[in-house]
Amino acid sequence: MGNLVDAVSSLKAGKPIVLFDSAEREGECDLVLHASFATSEKITLMRKDAGGLLCLATDSLSAQKIGLEHLEDILIRSGSPTLAKTSSKRAGYGDKSAFSVSINHVKTYTGIPDEERALTSREFANCTIAPNPRSFFEANFRTPGHLQLLIGRGIKERNGHTELALELCRLATLPPAVLVCEMLGSGKALSLADAKKYAQKNGLVFIGGSEIVD
Repeated sequence: MGNLVDAVSSLKAGKPIVLFDSAEREGECDLVLHASFATSEKITLMRKDAGGLLCLATDSLSAQKIGLEHLEDILIRSGSPTLAKTSSKRAGYGDKSAFSVSINHVKTYTGIPDEERALTSREFANCTIAPNPRSFFEANFRTPGHLQLLIGRGIKERNGHTELALELCRLATLPPAVLVCEMLGSGKALSLADAKKYAQKNGLVFIGGSEIVD
């Protein structure tokens, strides 16, 4: 319970945390940061210290209010037999994908610099709590972009980093908008032992998915 309380407190304070899903799933660790606290410096840290794909996750209710869908569903309806066949294939751990579309904020230029991805992240967090999320999104974002959106499927259906991070947001009473980035090592995912060492060295909370699900 101590780690869970500390993880929630860190998110509320705008600090990154290290999140491990489980040995039975990806067996990987992500750096996690609430989107409302995104700055150029924090995006740089996630890009350099984690090194994986930087994604922005939201929950299914917010996605529904905005009008977002899972990319798998979009591609299946696309009319392309090739996209329909390939999009329905599962990853090695068996889950349906959480991927949605990619976005940029309309005030970005290319959308890829750290300060621009930070702006997109913060404004998306604002979108999830706007009085009319769909109108806010349509007025303030464009797609495709350079920040990958994920839609959580709920921890009862899926125990990925997306769902675990969003559950921490819920416990922290923060808007459902959280940045996640896989931690990479030399040629493969960073080992669990090295991820724990990184967290300890940098004063970050480390938490496993089982502590959240339980």
